[in-house]
Amino acid sequence: MSPLLRSLCLQSCSWAVFFQYDKEVKIVGNSSLNSYMNVIEICCKGWRRYEYDWSQCVPDCGERCQENGFCVAGGKCVCFTDFVLNYRNNCVPTCPLGCPHGRCYLNGTCLCDKGYELDGSRKFCQPQCNATCGHNEVCLEPGKCSCAEGYARGLRESAALGCQPICIPDCGYGHCVRPNECECFPGFQKRQNRISCEGECYKTCENGFCANVTTCVCQNGYRYDQNTTTCLPDCGDNCDNGVCISPGNCRCFKGYVRNRERCEAVCVGGCGFYGKCIAPNVCGCAIVPGPERTYQRCEYGLCNAMGRCRCQVGMTRFIDRCMSPDTVTTYASMNPVKVNASLIQEFNLLLGRHFNLTTLSDMWWL
Repeated sequence: MSPLLRSLCLQSCSWAVFFQYDKEVKIVGNSSLNSYMNVIEICCKGWRRYEYDWSQCVPDCGERCQENGFCVAGGKCVCFTDFVLNYRNNCVPTCPLGCPHGRCYLNGTCLCDKGYELDGSRKFCQPQCNATCGHNEVCLEPGKCSCAEGYARGLRESAALGCQPICIPDCGYGHCVRPNECECFPGFQKRQNRISCEGECYKTCENGFCANVTTCVCQNGYRYDQNTTTCLPDCGDNCDNGVCISPGNCRCFKGYVRNRERCEAVCVGGCGFYGKCIAPNVCGCAIVPGPERTYQRCEYGLCNAMGRCRCQVGMTRFIDRCMSPDTVTTYASMNPVKVNASLIQEFNLLLGRHFNLTTLSDMWWL
């Protein structure tokens, strides 16, 4: 069995919205219990979901292995030749390539600077602390003890307790006994593949925890979604044309590109001086700038000075788009719903304000 297959755990789900790449095509999950859910496999400990392809799991070393090494199965960091994993979990060069906080001699040995000493392997220099570091502490700087990985000091009064374990997400109705390991209060329990302590709850409540049977409390950076009964990533108001795949991280739909905080449509060839790109390859034409709903749609065309859609030579305008004359009949017969929607929008935009009508279906008696 390949390492990739070994890294996958069964009996879990992912939200179908994360697989939506086209704004006009809504993704429906394949779960028999929830149409918003995809029954897929999730990554085991030491692996993470590949952000560019959610069908794959890749090794996860967290903050380690950022340079001079690579992450392998199970989240283990392997350093390149002539590099070694040091006390900060970084791959650093050894003699003869180099000796951080020391000097290399021609015979391949390392002489450490003041305040540092050779580690047990005698391959790199580590800081010296005069006093023995306390519980859950390590010496990360000469003469200064710091909290070990997965531990942190609290604020004010709690600082006297020393380095305490960190659990991400929060334990909820429990307390953190070791890094990412919670011990629950009486009457609360952990659900499968979760670390937080929760009450009994019928909701999915991923990225959060159940306060009671009907209440899901989301983690920071997530918002509660009624459809999926869970907590989805929150990107604020800056992800209208994309999917929020992690807190503050918006992936733009196909045909949109990132422009500062927002995803903006791309119109190949532009829309002319009087037009505005309002959707992929769709120009919006209007004499007076305003909300996008007030623009006349002009797909694959340009906007003239009168705020009207004009097609290039050889193309003809059909309702709200420019297309080859010989394809109009085929397009109309193959897309009746889309054509009708375009007619309604065009009518309401240009003439509808003069009538008390909202759809063309109201005109059946004419």
